[in-house]
Amino acid sequence: MEILFATVPPVWVLVAAFAIVVVASVLQSGLGMGFGLLAAPLLVLIEPELAPVPTLWIGFITSCYGAWAERRGVVWSEVGVGLIGRVAGIALALAVLDSIGNGAGFSLVFGLMVGLAVVLSLGRWQLPFNRGTLVGMATVSGLMATITSVGAPPMAMIYQSRGSAVARPTLAAFFAIGVGLSLIALHTTGHAGWKDVWLAALMVPPMILGTLVGGRVQHRFDRRYRAVLLGISGMAALMLIVRGLTWQM
Repeated sequence: MEILFATVPPVWVLVAAFAIVVVASVLQSGLGMGFGLLAAPLLVLIEPELAPVPTLWIGFITSCYGAWAERRGVVWSEVGVGLIGRVAGIALALAVLDSIGNGAGFSLVFGLMVGLAVVLSLGRWQLPFNRGTLVGMATVSGLMATITSVGAPPMAMIYQSRGSAVARPTLAAFFAIGVGLSLIALHTTGHAGWKDVWLAALMVPPMILGTLVGGRVQHRFDRRYRAVLLGISGMAALMLIVRGLTWQM
């Protein structure tokens, strides 16, 4: 019990993290995207230990719920092919994390990965859907998600043409299993521990609150909010990159 309480961040960090998770959850409910893209870089800015593992745990919970709720629509053959790339991406991510070795390197790589996610989201690029692109984008997704917890943008590039009835449940199942694999890999290689589970548990109440609020104001969201989300995420990514470069000097 003493170990758990020793991992609790200062009060101001908890208040800021609570607010970030609430807002990110509201946006996720209203826009159908954005929790990791907004929450992960902002949380790392105030306390590096709050991401990616705690936010990956949140993503695991929400993806499992989404996959179970729409389990009849999951195309399991696509999930299986995608997981081949996910495993490759996880292996690459672990190699990157092992090579970073310090806070400056982590901040720099984290910022670059989030910046890439923002660029992919802004571009609205669409790739043809086939086994090759599925494995390729799943690899990029696994790399980005394991390092930052943000792995949706690469998958969105190939699932735009699939239709929401197929894309939403299939991606939920892919991320549920894929995030679970990332968490297993991070925990077994020493990049994560029980304190990350504890920190994730602290984020659950604000996530639930934000989801409930988002459900009530969902009709008020339009494309302007998406632009604001990407703008904030981009600025946070830039700040992390600057922090990483500054620390290395």
